[in-house]
Amino acid sequence: MTSTAGQDADGDRRNVSDVTGVAVLGACAAWSLITAAAHGGRPEGVLLAVLAVAAGYATGRIAGALLPVAAPGAAALAGLALTVALPRLTPGPEIAAPLGHAGATAAVLTLSAGAACCAARSAPRPLVRLGLWALAAGITLAGAVLGSTVAVVTCCGVLLCALAAGRVRHRGPGLAGLALVAAVVTGLTWAVAGNALPAGLAAALEDQLTPHRAGLWRDALGLARGDAGLGVGPGRFGELSATAAGVAPSDGRPHSAPLQMAAEQGVVGVLLLAAAFCWVLFALWRAARPTPVVLTAGATLTALAALASVGNVLSFTTVSAGAGLLAGLATARPFGAEPQAAGAPTEWAGDPSPWGDRPAA
Repeated sequence: MTSTAGQDADGDRRNVSDVTGVAVLGACAAWSLITAAAHGGRPEGVLLAVLAVAAGYATGRIAGALLPVAAPGAAALAGLALTVALPRLTPGPEIAAPLGHAGATAAVLTLSAGAACCAARSAPRPLVRLGLWALAAGITLAGAVLGSTVAVVTCCGVLLCALAAGRVRHRGPGLAGLALVAAVVTGLTWAVAGNALPAGLAAALEDQLTPHRAGLWRDALGLARGDAGLGVGPGRFGELSATAAGVAPSDGRPHSAPLQMAAEQGVVGVLLLAAAFCWVLFALWRAARPTPVVLTAGATLTALAALASVGNVLSFTTVSAGAGLLAGLATARPFGAEPQAAGAPTEWAGDPSPWGDRPAA
């Protein structure tokens, strides 16, 4: 009886998060078509990103249910192999640093490190766990070898969060903290674009971000203020930005996902982007997986959100699909896992050791 009640509760949790995800992703696709119809834009990029996230999420849910340890481990190896074999990830002209493909490389390595850490947190055997932790550390070193300082920083952050997640019993506060981090990074991006920071701090940030990137952000904010309702239309930023037009070759993007949505799809586009991120955190919160796995995936996706706030990483289909894949892996319930009883907390009361070994009695 208890088992049946637990299955019903788990099914209800999954149904609510799945329906929410379908609604949010559907709204993102529909709104891009509406704004494109209003201003003659090109919604293909947004539609492809939505499709990549949905496909990755579905694949992750299936693979995570069948192979809860092997699937994220294989995903981590695949991401590492992809960045080593194809550092630029996509064909086309090389955009001047730091606005080129380096951000996408950092994003894929970050997702790979997160997948390896999730696999380590799910592995029942100490030797397998140790190998997966070593894989995550190796991915971090690969970022250094490839010359991506950002990848090293984000992968180290994911590793530290994964190690600390073993001591966290309640996932709600942890996920709320991750949402706050993403909001702060986005707010700083917006403040730089709007010249709302103190002169000293603004100058220091622009030195790190480069004046060209700051100029793109200001152009995006100016376009957003010109038409806050519908924006200028998806894919039209490059046509209307003086900063983007002054550099060749240019990818025609402001290198900030929130500002690009604001410029091209208005306030509603920004809200839908935020809703997509909140949906992922909501799905993780309601997932039946252990809390360390959930928080590790949440930290990884938050790092990706931070990269998307200051770069164009979501313009790469590989990154969008990888984000959906990791979210699906972290929210899948492995076949044969014992569901929790109705009303039971979804927290994990496991061992706080980062390696997962239980202390001696």
